[in-house]
Amino acid sequence: MSSNPTPSLEEGKTFLGHPRGLFVLFFAEMWERFSYYGMRALLIFYLVQHWLFSDSEASVIYGAYTALVYITPVIGGYLADRYLGQRKAVLFGAVLLTFGHFLMAFEGDGGQGSAALNIFWLALAFIIVGSGFLKANISVIVGQLYPRTDIRRDPAYTIFYMGINLGAALGSLVAGYLGQTYGWAYGFGAAGVGMLLGLIVFIWGKPLLMGRGESSNPERLKQRVAGFSFEWLLYLLSVLAVGVVWYLIQHQDAVGWLLGVAGAILVGYVLFTAVFKLPKHDRDRILAAMYLILGSILFWALFEQAGSSLNLYTDRSVDRQIFGWEVPASMFQSLNAIYIVMLGPVFAMLWMWLARHKLEPSAPAKFGLGVVQLGLGFLVLVAGAAAAGTGNATPVLFIFLIYLLHTMGELCLSPVGLSAMNRLAPAHMASLIMGTWFFASATGNFAAGLIAAATGAEGAGPEQVTEVYSTVGWTAVVVGVVMVAISPLVRKLMHLDTLKDDEHAIAGEAELAEPAAAGTRPADASK
Repeated sequence: MSSNPTPSLEEGKTFLGHPRGLFVLFFAEMWERFSYYGMRALLIFYLVQHWLFSDSEASVIYGAYTALVYITPVIGGYLADRYLGQRKAVLFGAVLLTFGHFLMAFEGDGGQGSAALNIFWLALAFIIVGSGFLKANISVIVGQLYPRTDIRRDPAYTIFYMGINLGAALGSLVAGYLGQTYGWAYGFGAAGVGMLLGLIVFIWGKPLLMGRGESSNPERLKQRVAGFSFEWLLYLLSVLAVGVVWYLIQHQDAVGWLLGVAGAILVGYVLFTAVFKLPKHDRDRILAAMYLILGSILFWALFEQAGSSLNLYTDRSVDRQIFGWEVPASMFQSLNAIYIVMLGPVFAMLWMWLARHKLEPSAPAKFGLGVVQLGLGFLVLVAGAAAAGTGNATPVLFIFLIYLLHTMGELCLSPVGLSAMNRLAPAHMASLIMGTWFFASATGNFAAGLIAAATGAEGAGPEQVTEVYSTVGWTAVVVGVVMVAISPLVRKLMHLDTLKDDEHAIAGEAELAEPAAAGTRPADASK
């Protein structure tokens, strides 16, 4: 790839000043997020109302599912980097996702004695493995469309992330409405159609990607192993991995043990490397990164109540009448993505304005502010429920407010965290640290299921839910304030004054990426 700041037009025509391949990726990812968030908006209701799991059981299943969705991209990213290339990985992932989403539409008779329940587990397994191949790799192709020094890279990612959030909002609205109004098969079917459209767009747009994302070792893929080309052997093993995930999603305790053991090994290895193999400044930066990573676990454990306990609370205990129409609870899942689109540019401009006036908070301080706002969101909802009085529905305004505060917290933490991981990791540990960041997201999602299960304990009513929310809300506020207080100490560990461009991937670019990526999601790239 050329090192020129601006690629030549001969490489491909542009649209709005960007390679046309960017808009192929935009629409492919938009439809993939449409399907994922449309299905996610309905999942907790499907578990409780159709398969008749208890609130507690459904919450743990939901947590295990979302945790696995965050783990598998580490493996999918490795296979893409080492063998397949990002384009083939995304294509294969999209095929698995399309199959999985359509399987979700086979609902059977319901109840845990239904044979169709096994099809449901299989659908989740296909979606989890498919996400592993697609989730991170499609974001990588965006970057490959531009030289590293191209000034259009940050705007390109901003455009791409708007596609993510547009798809997430539309998916929650459309699939949520259809699923809770006309039937599960309609909602999940809409998600499946969205994923199929994403697959079609990606296949159609291959020429516009200008050869980006191809395998770095195509000859290795052609080699024969056990009667198969190595490429098809990888596909076959990945399909077999669906069976492993099918088992794990039904045994959530195994997912917990997997996260615990693998997390301990991963953190231990990172700390061992930092303490014994790195010079002082790099060691300190890794310690600062690990501090931020651990803080993110708490954040996601509380933030991800949105799809489980908060979704159920909205359905059962909130007055959802808006202009005479009782809005289906699942449609409120769109609020986070809508707020991201609205507030992302605002936060980007805010950080840049503060930076120009030398008032911008450090990354550790932003983390603390994010956690404080997360806690305040829960406390505002608790206050709204208390004001309504025992036995009365909580006004819908407080659902809008909790999502607003949580989204503001996300914008203080998620894009900032991605930027910080890039800045703090030595070049030879960059992938490892980013993998640890996403692993922390997985751990937070699993913990979110456990917290949601506490709100859905046997016989729990809305008062017990708000009691749990009050506890986690105050805990988050206190922890966030402490994080802000100690942020100067953590910032010293980052040694920003001694960062060099030849040690890090253009530290100045990473610094600019912090505000420019304000519309991003965790894992998510994203969300």
